[in-house]
Amino acid sequence: MQLRPPFLRRLIRDERGLSAVEFALILPIMVLLYLGLVEIMMSVMAERRAGHAASAVGDLVAQSSGTAQNTEVNQILYVGVASMRPFPVTDLSMRVTSVQADVNAIPKVIWSKAQGPALSKLSNGTTVAGFPANLLLAGDSVVMAEVKYSYANPLMKVIPRTLVFQDVFYLRPRRAAVITCPDCT
Repeated sequence: MQLRPPFLRRLIRDERGLSAVEFALILPIMVLLYLGLVEIMMSVMAERRAGHAASAVGDLVAQSSGTAQNTEVNQILYVGVASMRPFPVTDLSMRVTSVQADVNAIPKVIWSKAQGPALSKLSNGTTVAGFPANLLLAGDSVVMAEVKYSYANPLMKVIPRTLVFQDVFYLRPRRAAVITCPDCT
């Protein structure tokens, strides 16, 4: 039987500093959880702001009194950009399109205006791809507002890639049957 020296027995029974050791072991996990929650919440907030930007743009155009001017539409698109702050807007793309169903209830583009790198304006008279079935009857119109936002989280610890958020809103014109924009180019 081997006897332990008295200092070794005291060292084994000594519990001073145990909390510090436990904290040192748990701290990296706690920091990772905290950073993960921050990244997730920032991503959710960016997605909601992008959706709100498209909704606000579509709503403002739908409130037009029948004829919108190019400068008015540009200002409305700027409202969408401003609503994204403080998030970076270099990867924000928005498109607003006035769509009217022809006699066969096929949705056709009346006019379209786009801003940003990922979305381009739709050509007048073209059929809108991916339009919900039975949304429009013959002669009905809607304002279609779209957003595409590429969000790169500044921390990139838990979510290490760029997230792409897309949303489409359909709003009926409020003060006229169709919203036109003769000088939108």
